Amino acid sequence: MKQLTLNINDNKFHAFLEFIKTLDYVEVPEVNKKVLDELQNSLNQVKLMQESKIEKQSAKDFLNEL
Repeated sequence: MKQLTLNINDNKFHAFLEFIKTLDYVEVPEVNKKVLDELQNSLNQVKLMQESKIEKQSAKDFLNEL
């Protein structure tokens, strides 16, 4: 089986996904929504840190949380 990566505009993604699910020769694996939401939240925090909009956490504080 071959694999293909596509970039789809956010406003067209759902419609495209529903369309390709109708094709019997395309396999669309299920995605864990909670994991994706947490990952998106983390990426948003990194972006805010890079823009100096939120304070960066020290490595020591991070390790203490673990």
